[in-house]
Amino acid sequence: MSNIIVLPLIIPIITAVILVFLREHIMLQRVISFLTMVFISIISFVLLEVVQTEGIIKIDFSGWLPPFGILFVADSFSLLLVLTASIVTAICLLYAFSTIGEHHEKMFFYPFVLFLIAGVNGSFLTGDIFNLFVCFEVMLLASYVLVALGGEKVQLRESLKYVVINVVASWMFLVALAYLYGTVKTLNMAHIAERVAEVGQDPMLTTVAILFLVVFSLKAGLLLFFWLPGSYSVPPTAVQALFAALLTKVGIYALFRTFTLMFPLNPEVTHTLIGIMAGVTLIAGCMGALSGRDIYTIATYNVIIGVGFILIGLAVGTEEAISGAIYYLIHDIIAKALLFLIVGMMVYLTGETVVKKMSGLIRNYPLFGWIYFLVMLALTGIPPFSGFVGKVLIGIGAIEGENFILLGIGFASSIIVLYSLLRIFLASFFGETIISLEDEKKIPKGALSSFVLLAIIIVFIGVGAESMSGYIDNATRTLMNPSIYIEAILKGGQ
Repeated sequence: MSNIIVLPLIIPIITAVILVFLREHIMLQRVISFLTMVFISIISFVLLEVVQTEGIIKIDFSGWLPPFGILFVADSFSLLLVLTASIVTAICLLYAFSTIGEHHEKMFFYPFVLFLIAGVNGSFLTGDIFNLFVCFEVMLLASYVLVALGGEKVQLRESLKYVVINVVASWMFLVALAYLYGTVKTLNMAHIAERVAEVGQDPMLTTVAILFLVVFSLKAGLLLFFWLPGSYSVPPTAVQALFAALLTKVGIYALFRTFTLMFPLNPEVTHTLIGIMAGVTLIAGCMGALSGRDIYTIATYNVIIGVGFILIGLAVGTEEAISGAIYYLIHDIIAKALLFLIVGMMVYLTGETVVKKMSGLIRNYPLFGWIYFLVMLALTGIPPFSGFVGKVLIGIGAIEGENFILLGIGFASSIIVLYSLLRIFLASFFGETIISLEDEKKIPKGALSSFVLLAIIIVFIGVGAESMSGYIDNATRTLMNPSIYIEAILKGGQ
Protein backbone atom coordinates (compact mmCIF):
# COMPACT_ATOMS: atom_id res chain seq x y z
CA MET A 1 0.00 0.00 0.00
CA SER A 2 2.84 2.42 0.77
CA ASN A 3 3.93 2.36 -2.87
CA ILE A 4 0.88 4.33 -3.96
CA ILE A 5 1.87 7.34 -1.82
CA VAL A 6 3.72 8.82 -4.78
CA LEU A 7 0.86 8.39 -7.27
CA PRO A 8 -0.67 11.85 -6.56
CA LEU A 9 2.72 13.26 -7.67
CA ILE A 10 3.74 10.83 -10.42
CA ILE A 11 0.45 10.35 -12.27
CA PRO A 12 -0.14 14.07 -13.04
CA ILE A 13 3.43 14.41 -14.34
CA ILE A 14 3.16 11.37 -16.61
CA THR A 15 -0.27 12.47 -17.84
CA ALA A 16 0.95 16.02 -18.47
CA VAL A 17 3.80 14.74 -20.64
CA ILE A 18 1.34 12.61 -22.64
CA LEU A 19 -1.02 15.57 -23.11
CA VAL A 20 1.77 17.66 -24.62
CA PHE A 21 1.64 15.32 -27.62
CA LEU A 22 -2.16 15.64 -27.85
CA ARG A 23 -2.20 19.39 -28.39
CA GLU A 24 -4.71 19.30 -31.25
CA HIS A 25 -7.05 16.81 -29.58
CA ILE A 26 -8.87 19.14 -27.20
CA MET A 27 -11.69 16.80 -26.21
CA LEU A 28 -9.25 13.99 -25.45
CA GLN A 29 -7.17 16.36 -23.30
CA ARG A 30 -10.27 17.31 -21.35
CA VAL A 31 -11.34 13.74 -20.70
CA ILE A 32 -7.86 12.52 -19.73
CA SER A 33 -7.08 15.46 -17.42
CA PHE A 34 -10.47 15.24 -15.64
CA LEU A 35 -10.28 11.47 -15.17
CA THR A 36 -6.71 11.85 -13.89
CA MET A 37 -7.85 14.21 -11.14
CA VAL A 38 -10.81 12.00 -10.24
CA PHE A 39 -8.46 9.00 -9.99
CA ILE A 40 -6.02 10.92 -7.78
CA SER A 41 -8.92 12.00 -5.54
CA ILE A 42 -9.93 8.35 -5.11
CA ILE A 43 -6.35 7.29 -4.33
CA SER A 44 -6.04 10.12 -1.80
CA PHE A 45 -9.22 9.03 -0.03
CA VAL A 46 -8.06 5.40 0.07
CA LEU A 47 -4.72 6.48 1.55
CA LEU A 48 -6.51 8.65 4.11
CA GLU A 49 -8.56 5.66 5.26
CA VAL A 50 -5.41 3.52 5.51
CA VAL A 51 -3.62 6.14 7.61
CA GLN A 52 -6.69 6.45 9.82
CA THR A 53 -6.60 2.74 10.66
CA GLU A 54 -2.90 1.84 10.38
CA GLY A 55 -1.08 5.07 11.17
CA ILE A 56 1.43 7.10 9.17
CA ILE A 57 2.77 5.36 6.06
CA LYS A 58 5.92 6.11 4.09
CA ILE A 59 7.94 4.97 1.13
CA ASP A 60 11.74 4.87 1.07
CA PHE A 61 13.02 4.89 -2.48
CA SER A 62 15.68 2.35 -3.51
CA GLY A 63 15.57 0.76 -0.07
CA TRP A 64 17.55 3.58 1.56
CA LEU A 65 16.33 3.86 5.14
CA PRO A 66 15.80 7.29 6.71
CA PRO A 67 17.49 9.68 7.06
CA PHE A 68 19.16 8.67 3.78
CA GLY A 69 17.49 8.67 0.39
CA ILE A 70 14.26 10.12 -0.97
CA LEU A 71 11.27 9.81 1.33
CA PHE A 72 7.55 10.42 0.91
CA VAL A 73 5.22 10.39 3.91
CA ALA A 74 1.44 10.25 4.18
CA ASP A 75 -0.24 11.36 7.40
CA SER A 76 -3.78 12.64 7.92
CA PHE A 77 -2.77 16.30 7.65
CA SER A 78 -1.04 15.95 4.28
CA LEU A 79 -3.65 13.60 2.83
CA LEU A 80 -6.57 15.82 3.80
CA LEU A 81 -4.92 18.60 1.80
CA VAL A 82 -4.04 16.33 -1.14
CA LEU A 83 -7.63 15.08 -1.28
CA THR A 84 -9.10 18.59 -1.06
CA ALA A 85 -6.67 20.01 -3.64
CA SER A 86 -7.36 17.17 -6.08
CA ILE A 87 -11.14 17.51 -5.82
CA VAL A 88 -10.99 21.28 -6.27
CA THR A 89 -8.68 20.92 -9.28
CA ALA A 90 -11.08 18.45 -10.91
CA ILE A 91 -13.98 20.88 -10.42
CA CYS A 92 -11.96 23.83 -11.74
CA LEU A 93 -11.18 21.75 -14.83
CA LEU A 94 -14.91 21.19 -15.25
CA TYR A 95 -15.36 24.97 -15.23
CA ALA A 96 -12.49 25.43 -17.68
CA PHE A 97 -13.94 23.03 -20.27
CA SER A 98 -16.71 25.49 -21.13
CA THR A 99 -14.93 28.80 -20.49
CA ILE A 100 -11.18 28.66 -21.17
CA GLY A 101 -11.44 28.53 -24.96
CA GLU A 102 -9.55 26.46 -27.52
CA HIS A 103 -6.90 29.16 -27.92
CA HIS A 104 -5.76 28.62 -24.33
CA GLU A 105 -6.33 24.88 -24.46
CA LYS A 106 -3.92 24.58 -27.38
CA MET A 107 -1.31 26.50 -25.39
CA PHE A 108 -0.83 23.46 -23.10
CA PHE A 109 -3.29 24.62 -20.45
CA TYR A 110 -4.10 21.08 -19.25
CA PRO A 111 -0.49 19.84 -19.04
CA PHE A 112 0.52 22.83 -16.93
CA VAL A 113 -2.48 22.46 -14.62
CA LEU A 114 -1.38 18.86 -14.03
CA PHE A 115 2.23 19.96 -13.44
CA LEU A 116 0.86 22.49 -10.94
CA ILE A 117 -1.13 19.91 -8.98
CA ALA A 118 1.85 17.52 -9.09
CA GLY A 119 3.97 20.18 -7.38
CA VAL A 120 1.23 20.92 -4.85
CA ASN A 121 0.66 17.25 -3.95
CA GLY A 122 4.40 16.57 -3.84
CA SER A 123 4.87 19.45 -1.40
CA PHE A 124 2.22 17.98 0.88
CA LEU A 125 3.64 14.44 0.76
CA THR A 126 7.41 14.84 0.86
CA GLY A 127 9.26 13.95 4.05
CA ASP A 128 12.47 15.71 3.00
CA ILE A 129 12.81 19.48 3.13
CA PHE A 130 15.01 19.62 0.01
CA ASN A 131 12.33 17.74 -1.91
CA LEU A 132 9.88 20.30 -0.57
CA PHE A 133 12.00 22.89 -2.38
CA VAL A 134 11.94 20.78 -5.57
CA CYS A 135 8.15 20.35 -5.44
CA PHE A 136 7.73 24.05 -4.76
CA GLU A 137 9.69 24.78 -7.92
CA VAL A 138 7.62 22.33 -10.00
CA MET A 139 4.51 24.11 -8.79
CA LEU A 140 5.96 27.56 -9.40
CA LEU A 141 7.29 26.79 -12.88
CA ALA A 142 3.80 25.67 -13.89
CA SER A 143 2.27 28.76 -12.29
CA TYR A 144 4.68 31.05 -14.19
CA VAL A 145 3.24 29.71 -17.45
CA LEU A 146 -0.37 29.78 -16.28
CA VAL A 147 -0.22 33.36 -15.00
CA ALA A 148 0.98 34.53 -18.44
CA LEU A 149 -1.31 32.22 -20.43
CA GLY A 150 -2.71 34.26 -23.30
CA GLY A 151 0.23 36.65 -23.54
CA GLU A 152 -1.68 39.88 -22.90
CA LYS A 153 0.38 42.92 -21.90
CA VAL A 154 -1.02 43.15 -18.37
CA GLN A 155 -0.38 39.43 -17.86
CA LEU A 156 3.25 39.73 -18.92
CA ARG A 157 3.76 42.70 -16.60
CA GLU A 158 2.25 40.94 -13.58
CA SER A 159 3.95 37.65 -14.40
CA LEU A 160 7.35 39.37 -14.39
CA LYS A 161 6.71 40.68 -10.87
CA TYR A 162 5.42 37.27 -9.80
CA VAL A 163 8.49 35.48 -11.18
CA VAL A 164 10.95 37.92 -9.59
CA ILE A 165 9.37 37.63 -6.13
CA ASN A 166 9.32 33.84 -6.24
CA VAL A 167 12.87 33.58 -7.58
CA VAL A 168 14.04 35.70 -4.64
CA ALA A 169 12.05 33.50 -2.25
CA SER A 170 13.53 30.35 -3.82
CA TRP A 171 17.06 31.75 -3.45
CA MET A 172 16.36 32.47 0.23
CA PHE A 173 15.00 28.92 0.57
CA LEU A 174 18.28 27.50 -0.73
CA VAL A 175 20.28 29.69 1.66
CA ALA A 176 18.12 28.49 4.57
CA LEU A 177 18.63 24.87 3.47
CA ALA A 178 22.39 25.36 3.34
CA TYR A 179 22.53 26.77 6.86
CA LEU A 180 20.18 24.09 8.14
CA TYR A 181 22.24 21.26 6.65
CA GLY A 182 25.44 22.83 7.89
CA THR A 183 24.01 22.90 11.41
CA VAL A 184 22.17 19.57 11.79
CA LYS A 185 23.75 17.56 8.90
CA THR A 186 20.42 16.24 7.60
CA LEU A 187 17.45 17.33 5.46
CA ASN A 188 15.00 14.60 6.48
CA MET A 189 12.24 16.43 8.36
CA ALA A 190 11.84 13.79 11.07
CA HIS A 191 15.61 13.55 11.53
CA ILE A 192 15.87 17.37 11.72
CA ALA A 193 13.22 17.33 14.44
CA GLU A 194 15.12 14.63 16.36
CA ARG A 195 18.44 16.48 16.05
CA VAL A 196 16.90 19.79 17.16
CA ALA A 197 15.29 18.05 20.14
CA GLU A 198 18.66 16.50 21.07
CA VAL A 199 20.81 19.64 20.87
CA GLY A 200 18.15 22.22 21.67
CA GLN A 201 17.00 25.10 19.49
CA ASP A 202 19.98 27.41 19.99
CA PRO A 203 20.17 30.97 18.55
CA MET A 204 21.64 29.68 15.26
CA LEU A 205 18.77 27.25 14.71
CA THR A 206 16.24 29.89 15.74
CA THR A 207 17.76 32.23 13.13
CA VAL A 208 17.45 29.49 10.50
CA ALA A 209 13.84 28.96 11.60
CA ILE A 210 13.11 32.67 11.15
CA LEU A 211 14.66 32.54 7.68
CA PHE A 212 12.29 29.68 6.80
CA LEU A 213 9.47 31.77 8.25
CA VAL A 214 10.30 34.60 5.84
CA VAL A 215 10.54 32.21 2.87
CA PHE A 216 7.27 30.42 3.54
CA SER A 217 5.55 33.71 4.39
CA LEU A 218 6.41 34.95 0.90
CA LYS A 219 4.94 31.76 -0.54
CA ALA A 220 1.83 31.94 1.65
CA GLY A 221 1.13 35.65 1.28
CA LEU A 222 1.63 36.18 5.02
CA LEU A 223 2.46 39.89 5.51
CA LEU A 224 4.66 39.85 2.36
CA PHE A 225 1.67 39.73 -0.01
CA PHE A 226 2.27 42.80 -2.21
CA TRP A 227 2.81 40.57 -5.26
CA LEU A 228 -0.46 38.71 -4.84
CA PRO A 229 -3.33 41.04 -5.93
CA GLY A 230 -1.98 41.68 -9.44
CA SER A 231 -0.86 38.11 -10.07
CA TYR A 232 -4.24 36.66 -9.06
CA SER A 233 -6.35 39.00 -11.20
CA VAL A 234 -4.83 38.60 -14.69
CA PRO A 235 -4.93 34.87 -15.64
CA PRO A 236 -8.05 33.11 -16.96
CA THR A 237 -10.73 32.51 -14.32
CA ALA A 238 -10.04 28.80 -13.85
CA VAL A 239 -6.38 29.61 -13.20
CA GLN A 240 -7.30 32.38 -10.76
CA ALA A 241 -9.42 29.91 -8.82
CA LEU A 242 -6.60 27.35 -8.69
CA PHE A 243 -4.12 30.00 -7.55
CA ALA A 244 -6.47 31.32 -4.84
CA ALA A 245 -7.29 27.82 -3.65
CA LEU A 246 -3.85 26.18 -3.72
CA LEU A 247 -0.74 28.35 -3.98
CA THR A 248 -0.89 30.16 -0.65
CA LYS A 249 -2.02 26.94 1.03
CA VAL A 250 1.24 25.18 0.18
CA GLY A 251 3.12 27.95 1.99
CA ILE A 252 0.73 27.62 4.95
CA TYR A 253 1.28 23.86 5.01
CA ALA A 254 5.07 24.41 5.05
CA LEU A 255 4.73 26.81 7.98
CA PHE A 256 2.68 24.31 9.97
CA ARG A 257 5.07 21.45 9.22
CA THR A 258 8.14 23.59 10.03
CA PHE A 259 6.96 25.04 13.33
CA THR A 260 5.14 22.01 14.75
CA LEU A 261 7.72 19.40 13.73
CA MET A 262 11.19 20.81 13.07
CA PHE A 263 11.35 24.03 15.12
CA PRO A 264 8.79 23.84 17.95
CA LEU A 265 11.15 24.54 20.86
CA ASN A 266 11.34 28.33 20.89
CA PRO A 267 7.70 29.43 20.46
CA GLU A 268 8.17 32.66 22.41
CA VAL A 269 10.18 33.88 19.38
CA THR A 270 8.88 31.99 16.33
CA HIS A 271 5.20 31.72 17.25
CA THR A 272 5.15 35.30 18.51
CA LEU A 273 6.48 36.45 15.14
CA ILE A 274 3.88 34.34 13.34
CA GLY A 275 1.16 35.88 15.52
CA ILE A 276 2.34 39.42 14.80
CA MET A 277 2.56 38.72 11.08
CA ALA A 278 -0.88 37.08 11.08
CA GLY A 279 -2.40 40.08 12.86
CA VAL A 280 -0.81 42.62 10.53
CA THR A 281 -1.83 40.52 7.51
CA LEU A 282 -5.43 40.49 8.71
CA ILE A 283 -5.47 44.24 9.22
CA ALA A 284 -3.89 44.93 5.82
CA GLY A 285 -6.19 42.44 4.10
CA CYS A 286 -9.23 44.08 5.69
CA MET A 287 -8.08 47.53 4.58
CA GLY A 288 -7.61 46.26 1.03
CA ALA A 289 -11.02 44.57 0.98
CA LEU A 290 -12.70 47.72 2.28
CA SER A 291 -10.98 50.05 -0.17
CA GLY A 292 -11.36 47.79 -3.22
CA ARG A 293 -13.71 49.00 -5.93
CA ASP A 294 -13.49 46.09 -8.34
CA ILE A 295 -14.48 42.53 -7.58
CA TYR A 296 -11.04 41.05 -8.34
CA THR A 297 -9.38 43.30 -5.74
CA ILE A 298 -11.98 42.50 -3.08
CA ALA A 299 -11.74 38.76 -3.75
CA THR A 300 -7.94 38.79 -3.66
CA TYR A 301 -7.77 40.63 -0.34
CA ASN A 302 -10.19 38.06 1.04
CA VAL A 303 -7.54 35.44 0.17
CA ILE A 304 -5.05 37.43 2.25
CA ILE A 305 -7.52 37.66 5.15
CA GLY A 306 -7.93 33.88 5.02
CA VAL A 307 -4.17 33.36 5.24
CA GLY A 308 -3.92 35.56 8.32
CA PHE A 309 -6.83 33.86 10.04
CA ILE A 310 -5.53 30.32 9.47
CA LEU A 311 -2.12 31.27 10.87
CA ILE A 312 -3.68 32.62 14.04
CA GLY A 313 -4.28 28.93 14.79
CA LEU A 314 -0.57 28.14 14.38
CA ALA A 315 0.48 31.17 16.43
CA VAL A 316 -1.84 30.22 19.29
CA GLY A 317 -0.67 26.59 19.10
CA THR A 318 -3.27 24.94 21.35
CA GLU A 319 -4.95 21.71 20.30
CA GLU A 320 -8.28 23.43 19.58
CA ALA A 321 -6.57 26.19 17.59
CA ILE A 322 -4.64 23.70 15.45
CA SER A 323 -7.82 21.67 14.82
CA GLY A 324 -9.65 24.85 13.88
CA ALA A 325 -6.85 25.89 11.54
CA ILE A 326 -7.01 22.52 9.73
CA TYR A 327 -10.81 22.75 9.40
CA TYR A 328 -10.53 26.32 8.15
CA LEU A 329 -7.68 25.48 5.77
CA ILE A 330 -9.78 22.81 4.07
CA HIS A 331 -12.77 25.16 3.97
CA ASP A 332 -10.71 28.01 2.56
CA ILE A 333 -9.36 25.94 -0.34
CA ILE A 334 -12.90 25.11 -1.44
CA ALA A 335 -14.57 28.44 -0.70
CA LYS A 336 -11.88 30.57 -2.34
CA ALA A 337 -12.02 28.43 -5.48
CA LEU A 338 -15.79 28.96 -5.65
CA LEU A 339 -15.49 32.68 -4.94
CA PHE A 340 -13.04 33.23 -7.80
CA LEU A 341 -15.05 31.09 -10.21
CA ILE A 342 -18.14 33.16 -9.40
CA VAL A 343 -16.26 36.46 -9.73
CA GLY A 344 -14.88 35.41 -13.10
CA MET A 345 -18.37 34.47 -14.30
CA MET A 346 -19.72 37.84 -13.14
CA VAL A 347 -17.12 39.57 -15.31
CA TYR A 348 -17.96 37.29 -18.24
CA LEU A 349 -21.71 38.00 -17.94
CA THR A 350 -21.46 41.77 -17.53
CA GLY A 351 -18.16 42.75 -19.14
CA GLU A 352 -17.47 44.85 -16.01
CA THR A 353 -15.16 44.48 -13.02
CA VAL A 354 -16.19 47.56 -10.99
CA VAL A 355 -18.84 46.75 -8.41
CA LYS A 356 -20.92 49.89 -8.99
CA LYS A 357 -21.21 49.16 -12.70
CA MET A 358 -23.00 45.85 -12.11
CA SER A 359 -26.55 45.36 -10.88
CA GLY A 360 -29.56 43.11 -11.12
CA LEU A 361 -27.72 39.85 -11.84
CA ILE A 362 -30.00 37.84 -9.58
CA ARG A 363 -32.97 38.68 -11.85
CA ASN A 364 -31.24 37.00 -14.79
CA TYR A 365 -29.39 34.27 -12.88
CA PRO A 366 -31.17 33.48 -9.57
CA LEU A 367 -29.35 30.20 -8.78
CA PHE A 368 -26.00 31.85 -9.52
CA GLY A 369 -26.85 34.72 -7.16
CA TRP A 370 -27.84 32.49 -4.27
CA ILE A 371 -24.72 30.36 -4.65
CA TYR A 372 -22.70 33.59 -4.26
CA PHE A 373 -24.74 34.33 -1.12
CA LEU A 374 -23.91 30.87 0.23
CA VAL A 375 -20.15 31.26 -0.27
CA MET A 376 -20.36 34.71 1.35
CA LEU A 377 -21.93 33.18 4.46
CA ALA A 378 -19.35 30.37 4.49
CA LEU A 379 -16.40 32.77 4.30
CA THR A 380 -17.90 34.90 7.05
CA GLY A 381 -18.25 31.85 9.30
CA ILE A 382 -22.03 31.77 9.56
CA PRO A 383 -23.38 28.37 10.71
CA PRO A 384 -24.00 25.77 9.43
CA PHE A 385 -21.57 26.37 6.56
CA SER A 386 -17.95 25.23 6.28
CA GLY A 387 -16.17 28.23 7.81
CA PHE A 388 -18.07 28.14 11.10
CA VAL A 389 -16.40 25.17 12.84
CA GLY A 390 -12.86 26.34 12.06
CA LYS A 391 -13.51 29.87 13.30
CA VAL A 392 -15.11 28.68 16.52
CA LEU A 393 -12.26 26.28 17.33
CA ILE A 394 -9.59 28.90 16.58
CA GLY A 395 -11.51 31.30 18.81
CA ILE A 396 -11.68 28.76 21.66
CA GLY A 397 -7.95 28.10 21.28
CA ALA A 398 -7.16 31.82 21.37
CA ILE A 399 -9.21 32.23 24.56
CA GLU A 400 -7.45 29.26 26.19
CA GLY A 401 -4.07 30.66 25.16
CA GLU A 402 -5.10 34.17 26.31
CA ASN A 403 -4.34 35.59 22.86
CA PHE A 404 -7.12 38.15 23.09
CA ILE A 405 -5.63 40.64 20.65
CA LEU A 406 -5.41 38.04 17.88
CA LEU A 407 -8.89 36.84 18.83
CA GLY A 408 -10.27 40.36 18.46
CA ILE A 409 -8.51 41.01 15.16
CA GLY A 410 -9.57 37.61 13.80
CA PHE A 411 -13.24 38.01 14.53
CA ALA A 412 -13.28 41.68 13.50
CA SER A 413 -11.95 40.47 10.15
CA SER A 414 -15.06 38.29 9.81
CA ILE A 415 -17.19 41.42 9.93
CA ILE A 416 -15.02 43.01 7.22
CA VAL A 417 -15.30 39.87 5.08
CA LEU A 418 -19.09 39.99 5.46
CA TYR A 419 -19.23 43.71 4.63
CA SER A 420 -16.94 43.50 1.58
CA LEU A 421 -18.74 40.50 0.05
CA LEU A 422 -22.20 41.77 1.01
CA ARG A 423 -21.35 45.01 -0.78
CA ILE A 424 -20.80 43.02 -3.98
CA PHE A 425 -24.00 41.03 -3.39
CA LEU A 426 -26.24 44.06 -2.83
CA ALA A 427 -24.70 46.21 -5.57
CA SER A 428 -24.19 43.58 -8.27
CA PHE A 429 -27.07 41.17 -7.80
CA PHE A 430 -29.90 43.50 -6.76
CA GLY A 431 -31.32 46.64 -8.34
CA GLU A 432 -32.18 47.17 -11.98
CA THR A 433 -30.54 44.62 -14.24
CA ILE A 434 -27.94 45.95 -16.68
CA ILE A 435 -28.36 42.94 -18.97
CA SER A 436 -31.15 43.14 -21.53
CA LEU A 437 -32.85 40.04 -22.87
CA GLU A 438 -30.96 40.47 -26.15
CA ASP A 439 -27.58 40.72 -24.40
CA GLU A 440 -28.20 37.99 -21.82
CA LYS A 441 -25.56 35.25 -21.94
CA LYS A 442 -26.18 31.75 -20.68
CA ILE A 443 -23.98 30.40 -17.93
CA PRO A 444 -22.24 27.37 -19.49
CA LYS A 445 -23.45 24.07 -18.06
CA GLY A 446 -19.93 23.04 -17.05
CA ALA A 447 -19.46 26.29 -15.11
CA LEU A 448 -22.83 26.01 -13.38
CA SER A 449 -22.06 22.39 -12.48
CA SER A 450 -18.79 23.47 -10.87
CA PHE A 451 -20.63 26.10 -8.78
CA VAL A 452 -23.18 23.57 -7.59
CA LEU A 453 -20.59 20.92 -6.74
CA LEU A 454 -18.43 23.32 -4.71
CA ALA A 455 -21.52 24.70 -2.95
CA ILE A 456 -22.59 21.17 -1.99
CA ILE A 457 -19.13 20.48 -0.55
CA ILE A 458 -19.25 23.71 1.45
CA VAL A 459 -22.59 22.72 2.96
CA PHE A 460 -21.38 19.16 3.60
CA ILE A 461 -18.24 20.29 5.42
CA GLY A 462 -20.35 22.51 7.66
CA VAL A 463 -23.31 20.21 8.31
CA GLY A 464 -21.19 17.06 8.27
CA ALA A 465 -18.34 18.39 10.38
CA GLU A 466 -18.77 15.44 12.73
CA SER A 467 -17.95 12.99 9.92
CA MET A 468 -14.63 14.80 9.38
CA SER A 469 -13.72 15.08 13.04
CA GLY A 470 -11.88 11.73 13.19
CA TYR A 471 -9.54 12.74 10.35
CA ILE A 472 -9.02 16.23 11.78
CA ASP A 473 -8.33 14.87 15.28
CA ASN A 474 -5.77 12.44 13.87
CA ALA A 475 -4.06 15.25 11.94
CA THR A 476 -4.06 17.48 15.02
CA ARG A 477 -2.63 14.73 17.21
CA THR A 478 0.28 14.26 14.78
CA LEU A 479 1.00 17.99 14.63
CA MET A 480 0.77 18.44 18.40
CA ASN A 481 2.97 15.39 19.12
CA PRO A 482 5.99 15.43 16.78
CA SER A 483 7.20 12.17 18.34
CA ILE A 484 4.41 10.31 16.48
CA TYR A 485 5.77 11.50 13.13
CA ILE A 486 9.42 10.95 14.14
CA GLU A 487 8.72 7.45 15.44
CA ALA A 488 6.84 6.47 12.25
CA ILE A 489 9.65 7.70 9.98
CA LEU A 490 12.87 6.86 11.82
CA LYS A 491 11.84 3.77 13.77
CA GLY A 492 8.84 2.44 11.84
CA GLY A 493 9.06 -0.52 9.48
CA GLN A 494 9.18 -0.17 5.74
